[in-house]
This record gives sequence, structure tokens and C-alpha cells, in this order.
Amino acid sequence: MHGFELLEPRSLAEACAVIASDTDAKPIAGGTALLTIIRQRLLRPKRLVNLSKIRDGSAISFDPQKGMRIGALATINEIETSALVQQHYPQLADACHVVANIRIRNMATLGGNLAHADYQSDPPSVLAALDAKVELRSNRARREVRLPEFQRGSYETALEPGELITAILIPPMPEGMKGVYVKFTTGSSGERPCAGVAALARMENGTCRELRLAVGAVSPRPVRVTRGEDMARGKALNEDLIEGIATEAARLVDPIEDVRGPINYKRHLVEVLTRRAICAAAIGLPKVAQ
Repeated sequence: MHGFELLEPRSLAEACAVIASDTDAKPIAGGTALLTIIRQRLLRPKRLVNLSKIRDGSAISFDPQKGMRIGALATINEIETSALVQQHYPQLADACHVVANIRIRNMATLGGNLAHADYQSDPPSVLAALDAKVELRSNRARREVRLPEFQRGSYETALEPGELITAILIPPMPEGMKGVYVKFTTGSSGERPCAGVAALARMENGTCRELRLAVGAVSPRPVRVTRGEDMARGKALNEDLIEGIATEAARLVDPIEDVRGPINYKRHLVEVLTRRAICAAAIGLPKVAQ
């Protein structure tokens, strides 16, 4: 690996100032993605801005009115094991639990995961279903972007030059809403997902009052199945309706053909996983996590 200068700001303001003044400076947190790219000589930065020493950059907090704020420097393992996350958004904790292996989860940060925008990733699907926003900060301003708009494509985000991800913001879940994350891998459980589906449902006397459905790791970015969600509203989730929603999910995705399977295989997989996820979230049938 070639040499580079390592800068270590102690605050977000200082980090933003460094990145704004030097277009060649690259931020690094856990480094699980960036260091791999550097080793493969796909990137040769002159300066790395180490964000790991920023005060309160990994804090996780919850407010009943505003929801949850997860600092971008929180590791996947910290989110998985957080009592607050497990209490208020257990499906996010579940998704973090199935990311790679414990070594990676202890290093990788949620902000880094989103900034890298690898389409074969677990957390973005759940975050999309949770209506999460990404908090971005530069030397000039702060803004919030909904996750589907932030992840524009495979390895492509809405980050502008000089901006950093500072937090992930999740609104409170409606009372009575439950959810699951279901994934499938073509090899060991630690591999990247071939497909992942997040389903959240609020049921009342057998009627679906609200369904949220997001499919990830198939298309260039997570896909909210909004028409399928509309199909379920105010209806009893019987077998035919679930099948129709699953068919819509498979139709809506834009699968990337890769070593994990061709396009038609991935569409079929999305259909199967969507049925499982809806049944687990709304009807209470056991989920098949992997």
C-alpha cells in the first residue's frame, strides 16, 4: 500500500473544514470498504481523514416524538447490541446481526456502509422500510435526505463534495407495527445477501392498516414496493393478496445479474422472500432469516 497522510479531527466541524479545503482528502471510519479499495489500487488518496476520534460521533439516542438518532460512526455491532435499537426497531438489530461476521461488524460503521452504497448490503433495506433519513453536514450547511434519494445507485450517493454523513434519523414506528428482515445468501450466512426483504405491518382485527415493504441487494438501490403497500391497506392479508403483492415486488425490482444469479432467478427469489416476510410480519408465521 502506498503512503498517505493521516489526519485526525476531533469534531465534526473540524472534519468538515478539512474535507472542504482538500478535495483529495478521503474520510475513513471503520475502513472495511475503503482500505480494500486502496489495497486493490483502485484509489490512491494522498490524505485520509480519520473520523473515529470525533466526540459523540457514534451516539445512539431515542426520543418518543422525534424517533431515533444513530451517529454515523456507530458500528454495526453497536447498533445490533443497542438496547434502544432492540426495543424500538428490533428488525434493524436483526439486519445488523446478519451482516458479514463479528469482526466486520465490530469495525464497519453504519455511516460508512451507506456512504459506500454497495447494493449487496443488509441495513439499507430495513432503513428504507423505516422511512429513515440520512443527515448530511458540510462546512456550510446541514441537510436531511430520505434514504431512497440518498442511495442513487450502486456505489452512487447524493453526497456532495465536502459533505459527511453525520447521522441516520428514524421516525417513531406507529403503535402496533411489527416487522422482520429476511435475507438469502447463496453460500455461508456471512456472505453478502443475494436478496433481502424488509416488511413492516400494522394489523388490527385481522385487517392490515399499514404495510411497508422494501427490497434490497437486488436492484442498484433499495426499492420500496409502494403499489404493493397500497394493495394491502385496509384488507385482510389472505393468500391471494400476499401472492399478488409478492408478484408486484418481483416485477418492480431491477435485478443486477452477477455471480449470485441471473435476473429471472433473482426476481423469483424476491417473490419467495416477500411472501415469507409478509407472513412473518403480519400473520406471525416463523420467518426464515437466511
